[in-house]
Amino acid sequence: MCRCLPADGIICRDTVGIDAFCGEPALVKGKLYSRWYDAELLVPEEEDIPLKERVRRANEITCRIGHPVQDTILISIHVNAAGNGKKWYNATGWSCYTYYGHSLSDKLATCLCDAAIKNLPGHRLRADFSDGDPDIEAPYYILKHTLCAAVLTENGFMDSPLSLAFLESDEGKKAIITLHVEGIIDFINQRANESL
Repeated sequence: MCRCLPADGIICRDTVGIDAFCGEPALVKGKLYSRWYDAELLVPEEEDIPLKERVRRANEITCRIGHPVQDTILISIHVNAAGNGKKWYNATGWSCYTYYGHSLSDKLATCLCDAAIKNLPGHRLRADFSDGDPDIEAPYYILKHTLCAAVLTENGFMDSPLSLAFLESDEGKKAIITLHVEGIIDFINQRANESL
């Protein structure tokens, strides 16, 4: 199985915060920077950082930027697991999570889901449309306690041979990076159009 680094994070001008897996956040950040978006890694360290500290950092960045809270977003990028790491499973699929209720996070999640559908053809999208949008609602600490819109993505399964092979491939890495960059930019563009 792949050794995943602790979750990194990003925050962006129309700020994007990225909290994520296996080095992809730094590449997402680089792609956003190359398109003139302000983005920060929330967790640049290689050791695990407690969730409470990640939230503190995200909220500090959100307030420090000087933009309204609604102009800051956090993306927490992860790889899922079906078990406890002791055996292989057949689970596959991409999903995104928001905290309960309707908020700006739901719009961000929908943009990311649309980008996932486009960039992961043939892959399963794990979704919950019971509240009218594709994200799955969950009480994850980072989603509940950040001041800005926040979405957590699960990008396949590290304990599934099929999913892991895709995640470790150049094609898979490119798809995961591209879907996050496109979803973030689409969300920012939609927000800009709403304010016109």
